[in-house]
Amino acid sequence: MTDIAPTATDTVLAERRGQVLVLTLNRPDRLNAWNDELEARYYELLNEAEDDPEVRAIVVTGAGRGFCAGADMDDLEAAGDGSRDIASVLRNRPRPRTFPLTIRKPMIAAINGAAAGLGLVEAMYCDIRFSTPEAKFTTAFARRGLIAEYGLSWLLPRLIGQSAALDLLLSARVIRGEEAHRLGLVDRLAPRETVVDEAVAYAAELAEHCSPASMAIIKAQVQADMDRPFAEAVAAADELMIESFARPDVVEGVQSYNEQRPPAFPGLPTRS
Repeated sequence: MTDIAPTATDTVLAERRGQVLVLTLNRPDRLNAWNDELEARYYELLNEAEDDPEVRAIVVTGAGRGFCAGADMDDLEAAGDGSRDIASVLRNRPRPRTFPLTIRKPMIAAINGAAAGLGLVEAMYCDIRFSTPEAKFTTAFARRGLIAEYGLSWLLPRLIGQSAALDLLLSARVIRGEEAHRLGLVDRLAPRETVVDEAVAYAAELAEHCSPASMAIIKAQVQADMDRPFAEAVAAADELMIESFARPDVVEGVQSYNEQRPPAFPGLPTRS
């Protein structure tokens, strides 16, 4: 793994590893607790990556001992005592909290430590999750007098089932990476010293061998199909398949297979 030197000024670090962008939440003294500055920088970097054709996949991790310990406790205290107008913050943020779900490129979380509350939400906004066996996960909300925030009550049951989701949401108990893996909350386990490298290797495999257009459409299909009947999903897939044959990716995919070489798929066009 290439060393990433945290600084006092960058709330999120960005490092290119070939066609993979590694974003590191960088408030290690606060276990990368989420605040407005970190959010603005993270979303800015995601937006830049979305429009960069050389970036084919994104890995998200945390500096130091944690992934993200959730919302900064100073902000929560201010919201609780009324000195921070949370309604205004929610209604007037430049981008919605769910902005990561709009990114067309694969996003892989490399969970190197605590993922709590909003930190767990951000991990779930990624498409694939790598974790260390020792990493700690908690929804946290019920123990802070809060509710299941930012769509977690929609995402979590679809990932691990209703009763398991309710267990984690109601109890806010802490689970380790191994249990998270058994539940299906994370997809791969890796040692702490290699979890980022293994996530990057997975992302690089996607970047080298898979069509960016195909991956973007598949991500959109999965999201759309969560709430529509099977017959509608099949009908939509038929239309998308017809459209796919009008793109150069299919020709390149077949030719590269027949010629036994890596494909040279075009990057995604910039979003208008």
